[in-house]
Amino acid sequence: MLEGVVNALIHRNYLEIGSEVHIDMFDDRIEIYSPGGMVSGISLEGKNLLKIPSKRRNPILADIFSRLKYMERRGSGFKKILADYEGQVEFDETKMPVFDADNDDFTLTLYNLNYGTNYATQVNENVIENVIEISEEKMKQLMPEYSKKKLTKACEILKMISENPNISIDELRIALDVTDRTIARYISELKDKGIIERKGPDNGGKWKIK
Repeated sequence: MLEGVVNALIHRNYLEIGSEVHIDMFDDRIEIYSPGGMVSGISLEGKNLLKIPSKRRNPILADIFSRLKYMERRGSGFKKILADYEGQVEFDETKMPVFDADNDDFTLTLYNLNYGTNYATQVNENVIENVIEISEEKMKQLMPEYSKKKLTKACEILKMISENPNISIDELRIALDVTDRTIARYISELKDKGIIERKGPDNGGKWKIK
């Protein structure tokens, strides 16, 4: 979803007065609307999304988001969104993201892969059972070299992982408001101490607190 919102902000047509990027949330899907279609004006219907050439409507904005680590390499938006879906355990080809564009508008529809299944209920039950409250006092025993500030951050990481084992490193970084290097160091140190481990690949894998 983050990739979709970032792309909507970067590629919207800011010359269209009275319109704005907006997100509509439904039980079975999320729709992200952005004023301004593809820069080239083409329709996406029947097109291979992985082969559409990338054109930036707002290159300065794109550069800013790239420097902030909210945007990856040029032209990777479609590919990343599709790959993220295909990497999910609950992946269903009938619920692939839908990209719709004309001369004036761009809409991305992201379907809820858990909608209409028992998975969401199971996840909620597992979260309630597995949420682990780890105190700073206990963390201090495990990580005696950590300062109070670092202990607090480490506890926050463990709490977020406990509540959402599927959370990505990038989502942790954004939630904690730290740099790529900092979150990588925390994760590495927690792994080295045997406190957490990663099960499966980066896309579709899960965290486990030992």
